[in-house]
Amino acid sequence: MAIITKITTQQKNQDRFNVFMDYGKGEEFAFSVDSDVLIKFQLKKGMEIDDFSFMEIQFQDDIRKAYNLAVNYLARRMRSAKEIRDYLIQKDVDDPAIEEVVHKLTNQKYINDEDYAFAYVRTQANTTDKGPDLIKLELKERGIEEGIRLSALEEFPLEQQIEKATKMSEKFFQKNSKDSQKIQKQKLEQLLLRKGYPFEVIHIAVNETDVNKEVDEEMEAIRFQGEKAHRKYSQFSGFEYEQKMKQALYRKGFSMDLIERFLLEFEK
Repeated sequence: MAIITKITTQQKNQDRFNVFMDYGKGEEFAFSVDSDVLIKFQLKKGMEIDDFSFMEIQFQDDIRKAYNLAVNYLARRMRSAKEIRDYLIQKDVDDPAIEEVVHKLTNQKYINDEDYAFAYVRTQANTTDKGPDLIKLELKERGIEEGIRLSALEEFPLEQQIEKATKMSEKFFQKNSKDSQKIQKQKLEQLLLRKGYPFEVIHIAVNETDVNKEVDEEMEAIRFQGEKAHRKYSQFSGFEYEQKMKQALYRKGFSMDLIERFLLEFEK
């Protein structure tokens, strides 16, 4: 059984202490501990420590170090229990210590997945253009259970979803005015799906947005696309040229009536 011969404070960290012991061959450094562990086990000079006590001291110190890591990680923003576990795994903390830390932080109310989920939904809904489906997926990735996810998403009501999706639609159409109305709608629907909006919201947002172009606006778009197509197929002539132009413009989403009108105008 070894005896503690000296305890000193670490120079770089005043909350940790170096413990020196005599195993029968003279004094030597044995281990370091956090101040809380030092107090908990009442470590002092002359105290005898057996192997079991040594292992328990080391385990409690591992927990304390992991706890400090987790608290510093939490200081930046709220975290879910899974995020804490994943972070400590990255720091090479053993599973038993991780579970002790998560249990302690939960009891101290530093971790609360329900509070986290509600706050996360509010933040994403108010500061990003993400839809509810994407937010729900992100909550799942952060370890939030299904029931809590569904409850938290009530913080992002349908009216707000439609409002955000409609604003995105208006900006989208302003930036893509050179595309046909059909292509614009297809691209917009794909964008809103990627952002995580459900079909019912997308349908309402697209239809509420003023996308019904005047004929002159649609003609302006087909002229822009038609000139690009002409530069590509200018080496062709006659029927072959006409067919390639029609195919290209049809793929761009323009109606055959509008394509015929453009080609008649373009030939003059």
